[in-house]
Amino acid sequence: MERLGTGIGWRPEIAGDIERMPGIDWVEVVAENVCPGHLPESLLRLRDRGVTVVPHGVGLGLGGAERPDAERLEALAERATALRAPLITEHIAFVRAGGPLSVSPRLEAGHLLPVPRTRDALDVLCENVRIAQDALPVPLAVENIAALFSWPGEEMSEGQFLYDLADRTGVRLLIDVANLHTNHVNRGEDPAKALAELPLEAIAYVHVAGGVERDGVWHDSHAHPVPRPVLDILTDLASRVSPPGVLLERDENFPEPGDLERELTSIREAVEKGAAARNTAQAKSSGSGSGSGSGSGSGSVRKSGSVRESGSCEPARQRVALAQAAVLSSLVAGTPVPEGFDRVRMAVQARALAAKRADVVAKVAPELPVMLGEQYRAAFLAHAQKWPMTGGYRQDALDFVEQLLLSSGQRERQDEQMPLRELREWWLERSGPVPRSRRPAVRLARATRRVLLRR
Repeated sequence: MERLGTGIGWRPEIAGDIERMPGIDWVEVVAENVCPGHLPESLLRLRDRGVTVVPHGVGLGLGGAERPDAERLEALAERATALRAPLITEHIAFVRAGGPLSVSPRLEAGHLLPVPRTRDALDVLCENVRIAQDALPVPLAVENIAALFSWPGEEMSEGQFLYDLADRTGVRLLIDVANLHTNHVNRGEDPAKALAELPLEAIAYVHVAGGVERDGVWHDSHAHPVPRPVLDILTDLASRVSPPGVLLERDENFPEPGDLERELTSIREAVEKGAAARNTAQAKSSGSGSGSGSGSGSGSVRKSGSVRESGSCEPARQRVALAQAAVLSSLVAGTPVPEGFDRVRMAVQARALAAKRADVVAKVAPELPVMLGEQYRAAFLAHAQKWPMTGGYRQDALDFVEQLLLSSGQRERQDEQMPLRELREWWLERSGPVPRSRRPAVRLARATRRVLLRR
């Protein structure tokens, strides 16, 4: 595996700071946020001066019941080619559910949700990973995610699940030590046990990020400094194997460049501390003649089950589809929480998904918070309670404004607080197949038509 070194997640808000930072060996960019034909100048400059750029997907949904979408795979492949990336990464998660397999409305989560660690889910995930591997021009690595809730009836630990996935598909692993910490706080899972069960030789690189604890729940925010427990898990990992790359993730609430550089220094120190412990252990092992100092915990791991016989995955897909549709519907459409789930945690997850939708819509349609001002967030959260997301975030923004217009009536009043005229113009400009013409004659015709329709 290519040695990547120390990196940071590239974001437009800190693009200039990253270019000036010393010791940045590589960057990672959210794949869906860049266009192959119009790459940001900052990324091009980094790429052309030899900094490795890795596209990191968030929308493929490899853990979902359906096969990976061919268009999404093609888009990932295009980005890898344009960025000259050595690999592509995605998540072990589902992001949408419903549709023909579950005979239910198709819903979008708008965020990463955990898959159940069952043999059915593993079978589906393995087949989806193989489909993705065949479609991509470079190797694929998949990431363990943070979770706010657990599935009842799970059959494997996280380490066993990842071990079998790598063993059956040959896929590389992107290990997020911050997510291991999140799952320790939220689900009581031991990070050391997970690391001991992993096939460490399959690690492509490592994510490090900060979060915040509220009411006993750890939120993987990527908006706070990296806490000591996360650095300790990184040290534990580095004491077992030398990670090919380590990357700091920060998505918002960006600090001063000096603070980011200090976090990167802390990450390097955590890796060096682990490496020193690994070297000491190997020296002791070599001196005693035991010959067991491989630096990987995978040698003693017993797979959770034998490789499943090849054959149709359709029955497993349907079972996973029904389960995921029920869970997602309870989170975004107000249906009852399935039996066996922690209702309090599911409520926390539902609020987090709604808040995520509000935040992302504000980014993809920044005109809306400007027009609505302080009303924006409350209005959008009220919308999210009634209307689940069925498309991407841009469609979500259009649906939000459409519902505002419908619920506010067709006539504007002088005392109306909602800026209906501006919202209507915004919606009309973006809801058609092509932008509306700005030519005076066309605008006059539109105005005349509106007057006639009101009569």
